[in-house]
Amino acid sequence: MSDKQVIQILNELIETSKDGQYGFAKCAERAESVALKQTLQARAAECESAAVELQALVLQHGGSPEDHGSVAGALHRGWVSVKDAFTGSSDHALLEECERGEDAALARYRKALKQQLPIDVQQTLGRQLLGVQSNHDQIKALRDSVTS
Repeated sequence: MSDKQVIQILNELIETSKDGQYGFAKCAERAESVALKQTLQARAAECESAAVELQALVLQHGGSPEDHGSVAGALHRGWVSVKDAFTGSSDHALLEECERGEDAALARYRKALKQQLPIDVQQTLGRQLLGVQSNHDQIKALRDSVTS
């Protein structure tokens, strides 16, 4: 696989991480529970850290790293904002949105790991996939524990 292809995959995952960072931060702002706010802020920080790590890999492979989320992520956040304005938001609804975002992130990481990537990239993405799966599982468990 060429460096150009590796960079493209990494930049897509940077966008995914940035989407997660922004999404978790936005949901943390809206959360009613202090404990949930803290959990979502921690998830946002983890996504930010993942993006920084991916950006370093892009630089190592001679590319220019993304520094923002995807258009789809921005549109989704915009839709969530509009929906909240009309229906209000509960912690349960916020957690549903977070889980939906983590479902998308899991799919993108799994797709990337099916590619013939350099070993350093495979190892990083494999480790980050475990983090995304952990986030997903935690958010799902929280969602299931909060009444709608």
